[in-house]
Amino acid sequence: MKLLLKAVTIASAIVATPVLAESWTLAPEGSHLAYGTIKKNTVGEVNSFTSLSGHVSPGGKAEIEINLSSVETNIDIRNERMIEHVFRKVGTASLTAEFDMDEVSTLSVGETTTVDAEAILSLAGSDVAFDAEMFVARLSETSVLVSTNDMVFISTEDAGVNAGVDKLMELADLPGITRTVPVTARLIFNMDDKKAEAAPAAPVAVAAAVEGDVKAGKKVFRKCSACHKLEQDRHTVGPSLHGIIGATAGQADGFRYSAPLQNFGVVWTPETLTAFLSDPKGTVPGNKMQFRGLKKDEDIRNVIAYLQAESQG
Repeated sequence: MKLLLKAVTIASAIVATPVLAESWTLAPEGSHLAYGTIKKNTVGEVNSFTSLSGHVSPGGKAEIEINLSSVETNIDIRNERMIEHVFRKVGTASLTAEFDMDEVSTLSVGETTTVDAEAILSLAGSDVAFDAEMFVARLSETSVLVSTNDMVFISTEDAGVNAGVDKLMELADLPGITRTVPVTARLIFNMDDKKAEAAPAAPVAVAAAVEGDVKAGKKVFRKCSACHKLEQDRHTVGPSLHGIIGATAGQADGFRYSAPLQNFGVVWTPETLTAFLSDPKGTVPGNKMQFRGLKKDEDIRNVIAYLQAESQG
């Protein structure tokens, strides 16, 4: 959980160039906080929290709230027991952190980095401090992705929940439950609306030719053609890709996009398309596209060259 906060700190840093040192708000629809447990030494389970909120101030202070009643273990009675005995009916846990914006201030759209962060988790009267390495990606001029680069482990004793875990063991008649919990976090932050309106638009690099083999890119596009067409307004399983370069993500008329893509806000440039085509789910978490991405950099360059040629032709 604490990891979440660290992620926030990094996210803020990433978006923070001298020009973009503004306030940022967590996007709950694209963010995810999960932890794992092991019971009876062999049964592994993944649980999560479905309600997160938070923000990062212009000065680099991150504050995130976890709605503990939103814990999801996939079993209703277990959710109730977690809330009552482990979280002791406390409404929220908080994550707070301070960070140095200079560490990530040079990131451009599509660039990534890793940053060390420090954070504090406050839960039912207990504070837990820890360090974590966070992966940060600049998705657009107005959004950033922050995730744990590795798992972070939290001690149930340090978090003050050992007694609650003991009670769960008693109620479920279990011989044991893990006392060290692995935690992972994926956080999306968007520039606050007023700031986003004033932010410079993402560069649209359509004038210069894209490096790549158009003919080879046409062959790569066959992998996309089952769901996407190049004719204007011809939407099928996916939206038409006519004029995709220079267009804003999730805004083609007549196609019903998922909320994550509608809210993505990035302009499709060769750089942003490269990031998306290599990892669609990682770049826009929660989007409905089933394609897992192109694994070869050469294929990505070629298909983008083809898309640009079609857009201009």
